[in-house]
Amino acid sequence: MKTKAPEMLTLKGRPYVLVPQRDYERLTGEPLEPAMPQLDAQGNYPALEAMRVLLARDIIRDRRKLGLNQRELAKRAGIRVETLCRIETGKHTPSVPVIDKIDRALKAAEADQGKRTRKRVE
Repeated sequence: MKTKAPEMLTLKGRPYVLVPQRDYERLTGEPLEPAMPQLDAQGNYPALEAMRVLLARDIIRDRRKLGLNQRELAKRAGIRVETLCRIETGKHTPSVPVIDKIDRALKAAEADQGKRTRKRVE
């Protein structure tokens, strides 16, 4: 089977390889942030769908900033990985207790990182 050569792009002198989104997700194991829903006839986002996406984006950004994968965050939060995955894709509306568990887990992870950083500095 002959493979197709990847598309190359150079920006500011740096070479980049363009890959389809599906291949990127397969290679990294991480989905990209979910897209905002379609605007309605009045130019507004549907509230529930937009809330799901914004929450998903916040969780993904915080989790990545802390260097956690989905499995680690789910374990810290005491929820199933599948639940976190559905939340992060914007396809599931979590309950307030689940949002609270995720928030507490992210804050605890941030505090743990701060403790490790201080120990190295001292």
